[in-house]
Amino acid sequence: MPAAVVAGGVLALFGGALLFWCAAELRLRHRLRRHGIPVTALVLPDPAPTDALDPAPLLRYATLPTLGLPTAAQAAGDGRSVPVAESLSILARPRGTTRLRRPAGLPAGSTVRVSYDPCRPARVVLTGKGVAASVPLDVFWTFLGTSSLAGGLSLLAAVVLR
Repeated sequence: MPAAVVAGGVLALFGGALLFWCAAELRLRHRLRRHGIPVTALVLPDPAPTDALDPAPLLRYATLPTLGLPTAAQAAGDGRSVPVAESLSILARPRGTTRLRRPAGLPAGSTVRVSYDPCRPARVVLTGKGVAASVPLDVFWTFLGTSSLAGGLSLLAAVVLR
């Protein structure tokens, strides 16, 4: 009986946490695809052998120019100076790619469409063909979380109803 309670609690906790993580990740990717800034990114080769274990491709993309803050010298001047526009080049890995191997459609040197968060430019998701590639894994993680939660709750219900 105590083993069933512990196993049920662990399974229910694991399944609930996994479902919460899936929902948060899907919501974040959906928000980035709808409200993020679309750009074209270049797929880079992994710089070190340790990074080659990460299945998500390394992407480089330029952010949109943002207005910089005036320096102290400009602020002390006549006030008619215009802040300089700055554009950053970001290196990031997209969210939602949890495959064991790199997708064949993303070889090093190719370009891919992405959307990034203007407040956090390193937060990026694939758009276009990258969306369809992540659907089977999203379904797998959701199914695993649901089945773990259901198994844990059924073990706990069997102990309580006994």
